Amino acid sequence: MQLSHERPDYGFVLRGADATSARVNDQVLTRSFAIAPDHLLEDWDAPASAAALEPAHLAPLLALEPELVVLGTGARQVFPPAAALAACLTRGIGIEAMDNAAAARTYNVLAGEGRRVVVAMLLG
Repeated sequence: MQLSHERPDYGFVLRGADATSARVNDQVLTRSFAIAPDHLLEDWDAPASAAALEPAHLAPLLALEPELVVLGTGARQVFPPAAALAACLTRGIGIEAMDNAAAARTYNVLAGEGRRVVVAMLLG
């Protein structure tokens, strides 16, 4: 049986994620971070929970000029406050909140389609 290793045509792949860690390419991260297909923001200054997310926390993500922000909110889906959602939506940028495992899968699909997506993971 011949096996092939999938090599995506973008730089940063989420190999897996849970509430406390994520594997980006071959690196295990244990602090909140964000990635785009071509950029890793390892030290994202994020709050401990999505409920405390403020528009200022999103500024480094929006600087990457995504069309969509996928927000990984830990072990379960938590919606951020309206002001944080508005920071994206008023700029025409979509934002979706989901648990970290779902966020990782969604990011990989969208990045594989060539979309301008940023995934931001709250770890802790």
